[in-house]
Amino acid sequence: MNIPFSPPYIDDDVLNEVVDTLKSGWITTGPKVKALEQEVIKLSGAPQALCVNSWTSGAMLMLKWFGIGPGDEVIIPAYTYSATALAVLHCGGVPVMVDIKDDFTIDIDKIRERITPHTKVIMPVDIAGWPADYKAINDLVQDTAVKTQFTPTHKNQEKLGRILVLSDAAHSIGATFNGEETGTLTDITIFSFHAVKNITTAEGGVICINLPEPFNNADEYAYLRMMTLNGQTKDAFTKSKAGGWRYDIVDLGLKINMPDVCAAIGLAQIKKYDHELLLERKRVFDQYSSAFSTYPWAQLPPQNLPGRNSSYHLYALRIKAISEAKRDALIDEISKSGVAVNVHFIPMPMLSLFKGLGYDVKDFPVAYDNYSREISLPIYPQLNSQQVEYIINSVVNAYNKVIGDPAA
Repeated sequence: MNIPFSPPYIDDDVLNEVVDTLKSGWITTGPKVKALEQEVIKLSGAPQALCVNSWTSGAMLMLKWFGIGPGDEVIIPAYTYSATALAVLHCGGVPVMVDIKDDFTIDIDKIRERITPHTKVIMPVDIAGWPADYKAINDLVQDTAVKTQFTPTHKNQEKLGRILVLSDAAHSIGATFNGEETGTLTDITIFSFHAVKNITTAEGGVICINLPEPFNNADEYAYLRMMTLNGQTKDAFTKSKAGGWRYDIVDLGLKINMPDVCAAIGLAQIKKYDHELLLERKRVFDQYSSAFSTYPWAQLPPQNLPGRNSSYHLYALRIKAISEAKRDALIDEISKSGVAVNVHFIPMPMLSLFKGLGYDVKDFPVAYDNYSREISLPIYPQLNSQQVEYIINSVVNAYNKVIGDPAA
């Protein structure tokens, strides 16, 4: 049996939505993108949602919008995909990495230790779809001592009057914290619609805008939408109408808009997400947890707790009391059974770019420990119970072969 790690969910509804776009004669940014944005608002409860061509470009846009530049610090976890830090570096800012907790979320105490007058943004990450402790983070940026230390150097920083909380929710669309959906938990939330995500547009992302007063979220949406189109006052769809050719360039924008032909894929998926696709991911997740809970060597990923629910993006299984080398040997053995597994993530300080910038994984012991024992298992709606059982058996058999069956 061959089981891929994370194929996209493509059914007749997706095909029909894409064909409808192709037949419409309009394939770049237009009505499908707007419809997808409205579905994101409906799902998340965010006041405004802006589609872009990737999570990374969305993060770059929002950091630039907040005036991040040379010397400005953005606190992020060391345990995340590199895009979290790369977006900061592309803006000229300084990624300040901190360690994580055992549940993969950023350590709030470590955040507090690293806040300086140069700190402008905190960017928590919802690894595998498990939300960070947003109450603690939001309370922290409202703390009097922290606000007093905040030193604005840009008009939007002055307007907010505190550190911005920008959630890297690439994995967590549909997750909840204290009964609230991701998308409304922080000032800015960015979801990814990359090919392996719960909802995909092949490549893409969406920025949820949830800024407090005195910001007007509708006005910020209009400005940011213009900024995704090179700072142009009219999009191509509007310009294509009779007499609509004249436009202006009013700011130094980017070219990061999402096209309709991509939005069509996500539009078909999101319409059935919360009542179908998300539940199917939970079914697979629960089958894994039920089986692996019987093995003393298996450390289950965090799942539903009072006030916190996952989006089941990844099944991040950790193996107790093994080395990184043994974990790698387990992966090799599982792969021999035809099951594709992965690791999420290699801590950024272990990657050449960041090592060259002076980061050292020894400063992040929990991040390294989680990484060294983690194996991500396939989890997606198309998996049936028989396939999940095969994956479970492949992991158990690999463990017994590589580590040894204690009952033998």
